[in-house]
Amino acid sequence: MTQSNKLELTKMNPFERYLTLWVALCIVAGIVLGKLMPGLATTLDGMAIVIDGAPVVSIPIAICLFFMMYPIMVKIDFAEVIRAGRTPKPVALTLFINWGVKPFTMFGLAALFIGVFFRDFLPGTDILQDGTEVELYRSYISGMILLGIAPCTAMVLMWGYLSRGSNGLTLVMVAINSLTMLFLYGLLGKWLLGINEMPVPWETLLLSISIYVALPLAAGYVTRRALLRIKGSAWFETRFLHYLTPVAITALLATLVLLFTFKGETILDNPLTILWIAIPLSVQTLLIFGITYALAWFIRLPYEDAAPSALIGSSNHFEVAIATATILFGLHSGAALATVVGVLIEVPLMLLLVKVCLRTHHWFRHR
Repeated sequence: MTQSNKLELTKMNPFERYLTLWVALCIVAGIVLGKLMPGLATTLDGMAIVIDGAPVVSIPIAICLFFMMYPIMVKIDFAEVIRAGRTPKPVALTLFINWGVKPFTMFGLAALFIGVFFRDFLPGTDILQDGTEVELYRSYISGMILLGIAPCTAMVLMWGYLSRGSNGLTLVMVAINSLTMLFLYGLLGKWLLGINEMPVPWETLLLSISIYVALPLAAGYVTRRALLRIKGSAWFETRFLHYLTPVAITALLATLVLLFTFKGETILDNPLTILWIAIPLSVQTLLIFGITYALAWFIRLPYEDAAPSALIGSSNHFEVAIATATILFGLHSGAALATVVGVLIEVPLMLLLVKVCLRTHHWFRHR
């Protein structure tokens, strides 16, 4: 990494720069907490909205997850979406990868690695929050599916910045990904989860999208417009957003601690579980990056558009994936655990891919 890029990396706040470390510490804290206070997470998860006799939304988790999503949505300038039409190729490439390639490669890799290669290492069953009993490996695959259909809208702002890509394109794709998730996330999730023999009712998926995408999206839009009008763009950019980013990551870490109070026993009984899940997730990240970067070169995109396109395509919106896994299958489910592994591997892998971009930028000269 160049000296300049090292200086840029130091501009990330400690929560962002060491996110993998914080996630690892949350895993340990959650496991310890589950051992010392086994009733705490159960009590909190019992504070839920109940529909037809089944707990559908855990209120404490819903609050945490809202504050994970809201700071991301506040950053979005939807006016940029209209201006994106002037340079449609990078937008079209990213949309094609996000919705036409990535969900299906993730499903295929999850089914191959978890359902075939590692299946014998993942025995047992998983009891979902509605009382349904499923094979444990299918629960892990479902969590990976939820990661694969969630295009990133948060940390890509930092990846695009570090790779010296087009900040305009990154912001546009954050907005477009947020909007397309409102329509395509439920459709693809319903279909692929059904193929995995873990179907979910439409009303549950729609409730998940409404709570964890639509609600923070609307709240972020209203907040942004109001503050820009009242306080101005300088205050909004330098003060408000600066203090809001740690809120999102703190909420994420609090959710992870709760999750691992439930999953600690599983991890202790089978400590290689995280490794088995991490391998196909890592392969997926590297594969999608390679495909997108190669296609960007082929269609003659400049480096400033190629780098963020590849980084956006290869990263996941793990906040939405965790939220959806929690509301569909429960905080204690294998699906929820699989989405957390996505958080654990994403930061170091994406920093590696940023370095790859910086080392190969000359491939796109004179194109």
